[in-house]
Amino acid sequence: MGERSSAVESSPDAFVRELLSDYDFDYDAQTIALDDAEMFCRLGRDVQAWWIDQFGEYVPENGGLFTPPQKEAIPLIDEGTNTLVCAPTGSGKTLSSFTAIIDDLFERAEQNDDGLENSVYCLYVSPLKSLANDIHRNLTEPLEGITERMGARGESVEIRHAIRHGDTSDADRQRMLDETPHILNTTPETLAILLNSPKFKKKLETVEYVVVDEIHSLAENKRGTHLSVSLERLERLCERSPTRIGCSATVEPLEAVGEFLVGGTPETGEDGDRAAVDGWRPRDFEIVDARFVREFDIELSCPTADLIHTPRDVITDRFYAQLDDLVAEHTNTLVFTNTRSGAERVLHNLRERGDYDESNSGCHHGSLSKERRTEIEEGLKSGSLDVVTTSTSLELGIDMPHVDLVVQVGSPKSVAALLQRVGRAGHRLGRTVKGRVIALDRDELVECAVMLKKAEEGFVDRVFIPENAQDVAAQQVYGMAINGPLPEAEVREVLESAYPYRGYTDDQYESLFRYLTADYAGMEDKNVYAKVWRDGNDPPGGEHHYEDFEPGTPLIGKRGRLARVIYMTNIGTIPDSFSCDVFTRAGDEWIGQLDESYLDTLETGDVFVLGGTRYEYRYRRGSKVYVDSTNARPTVPSWFSERLPLSYDLGREILQFQRELLDRLDADGPPEVRRWLRGFPLDENTVRAVTRMFDAQKRYAGSESVSTDRRLPIEVELDRDDYRRNYYVHSNYGRRFNDGFSRLLAYRCAQQANANVKVAVADNGFTLSMPLNRKVDLERIVRDIRPGDVRSDLRAALSGTDLLKRYFRINATRALMILKRYKGYEKSASQQQVSSEMLLGFADEKNEFAVIEETYREILDDKLNVDAVEAALSALEAGEMDSYVTRVDSPSPRAFGLATLMASDVVLAEDESAVLQEFHDRVMAEIGEEDAGVSAEE
Repeated sequence: MGERSSAVESSPDAFVRELLSDYDFDYDAQTIALDDAEMFCRLGRDVQAWWIDQFGEYVPENGGLFTPPQKEAIPLIDEGTNTLVCAPTGSGKTLSSFTAIIDDLFERAEQNDDGLENSVYCLYVSPLKSLANDIHRNLTEPLEGITERMGARGESVEIRHAIRHGDTSDADRQRMLDETPHILNTTPETLAILLNSPKFKKKLETVEYVVVDEIHSLAENKRGTHLSVSLERLERLCERSPTRIGCSATVEPLEAVGEFLVGGTPETGEDGDRAAVDGWRPRDFEIVDARFVREFDIELSCPTADLIHTPRDVITDRFYAQLDDLVAEHTNTLVFTNTRSGAERVLHNLRERGDYDESNSGCHHGSLSKERRTEIEEGLKSGSLDVVTTSTSLELGIDMPHVDLVVQVGSPKSVAALLQRVGRAGHRLGRTVKGRVIALDRDELVECAVMLKKAEEGFVDRVFIPENAQDVAAQQVYGMAINGPLPEAEVREVLESAYPYRGYTDDQYESLFRYLTADYAGMEDKNVYAKVWRDGNDPPGGEHHYEDFEPGTPLIGKRGRLARVIYMTNIGTIPDSFSCDVFTRAGDEWIGQLDESYLDTLETGDVFVLGGTRYEYRYRRGSKVYVDSTNARPTVPSWFSERLPLSYDLGREILQFQRELLDRLDADGPPEVRRWLRGFPLDENTVRAVTRMFDAQKRYAGSESVSTDRRLPIEVELDRDDYRRNYYVHSNYGRRFNDGFSRLLAYRCAQQANANVKVAVADNGFTLSMPLNRKVDLERIVRDIRPGDVRSDLRAALSGTDLLKRYFRINATRALMILKRYKGYEKSASQQQVSSEMLLGFADEKNEFAVIEETYREILDDKLNVDAVEAALSALEAGEMDSYVTRVDSPSPRAFGLATLMASDVVLAEDESAVLQEFHDRVMAEIGEEDAGVSAEE
């Protein structure tokens, strides 16, 4: 960093206090607490002066010139240490990452007469274009401010920065070649393109710093997998190993995410190394854990203590009255809902009921135009909007300095999402993060009660990082081959240095290359051609001799003259999606559209509502869905595909909470439960509603009917009105787990009962339903499933499903088996689906075909959480968990939500209310009380 005078060397504390004394701050610079003077003195004098101008007034609340994450991160990055910075929004994360980098670049530019080279020194990688734009603006201020100070003393220094992503114009791209930015902001997809750009990749050879922002949102999906390999390719391109910096607000486990950031070496480390897999050792890195440096003021509320009998319009009126009061009491309020339609509806109702219009309120989500979203973002930055509603689009990204309250409507489904969302309030260290969660559903009351308590305790859900994704590997190996020829050993080393491929096996590697070299009979007949060649280097004079390599060296290279164009125009991991046209089989009448992800939930015979009319799903052909009209009750709610799933970790915490609640209920009754719950951040309505529900559950079906971390209850109901036998499985592990477990049990039940088994899945369990004249011993079926058979059974259950067809299309497109763009022609997502269905049978018949194997892996591991299903069955097998069967005449209170999935379309609120009230009245009649669990003293 900058030069230090002898005065600075001898007494950094005195030097800094003297600098602060030159400013008119509201504190005594000579006596104020200052714990980072020595670190501050590392900075160059112009950086110091700019910093004090900007942040000197905050010394009292920070205990120095830097925030907690900055105090730890800046020295580490200055020393060239790979660093993962975890800190909440508004704690100075951006400058934690960039300060040491900016200081280093200014110092080097000043010392060199010609300034910095015309190339890139720092890469900033963001998951969102909007976030990259925002960081770009945030960098402008320090760079211009410091440059201006240097200019004032006669130093002409330039640090260029620019943004490059898919929307960057050709003219701007050419300009970056001529006048290259020293700091380049980009996205994972664009970085991969730049690594294969013959001219620009030379500009990346000087990269010394890589900043990966919001790393948690990348690590958990294939964009992150793709980026991890790109970073290893960059590592080998650069003149020196770049310092890697990762930024995240809320993430766990820190060690795994750190290893994901830095990658490693595929070799066995010595004892004591923190190796994730034998034979793989991560590069050195440090973790700055400042996740909980901000004060949180969060509370759960409910409009009523009785969500069953309180009329829906009364609940709605109370909710909007509470929301209006909250908005009026604060400067700017951000309201999160769990669906885009919910965000639109809340804003519409606020405007109908209160003094809100387009001038002081707005809605922000991904379906709106870019121009409209930008307009809302600018309003949040300026503070001109009293309230903005959103779904997920504002979880990351822009600074919102005036937002002082976040309201979450319904459960955000994970502690990490809750912290990310409420962290948007009080967007500066020292301000309390204020969040209010409003639950309008009994099951969500329990979720949110546990979520808020765990958030207060510092709990964060884990991210699960996909491993050994063959479609991403195919893309990246193709990209490397295009830059080749190069030794095959180098290709494999690059792959296995990336954290997601640290356990990559010989069989997986060979399967990948059989696909890439088209080493399957009939591939070319399907218009799927080899992408790479794989051969030993010929001796000198041979037809295929490359002087850079020894004869006999195994090499790989690209196949085809259009390889680079194909790669550049088809790269990426974000799948295209489309809506399917729905037709009746009788008369071929078009009746509307369904999002294709909704079809993942449908099996033949399922009933859903479209345009207010009920239809029975029959089959799909490409982008067309065929149905029959029916009067049967819906089996799949219309909102299913849009809601976030409950995190597996939070589900486990809820199960432990339910065990502790039951212990208190069994020992001392409802008064003790209420006393205990008042220690949670809940309002009194929530305390009463939760107590009432569990007390009624115990009285009606016994304590054993409640799921805990040690018990799996199964509830059996004979519905004689609809002639159905319903099994309610109370497995509160989240929808991914329940989707997998329910498919497994439905597969076994269908085999045993020879019946069509209908399935409805929720976060707190699932329902299996079959005709009343069919019967299975579901508890025995559960106990008979060997954990080792789960994958093979689920794989068989997936055969022929729309879920398999959709994921195969996505993975075949990622693996470039299907080309989205070729010779100026572009295939839509629906056309890709048609092409994939022509290839699926071929791929499924081939032994270890990489693309179909990856499709099954992704569905089983990433979507259906098969590891957790195996773990639960292993716990049952080992006696660590019990199963318990309850037979009921009507669903128990904890099964109301599951039963309504089968009983009616829950989008129709009045229908849901009527069904819930009917269920509740049956329970109350059975236990002989009008309102069990609530006394007059409450």
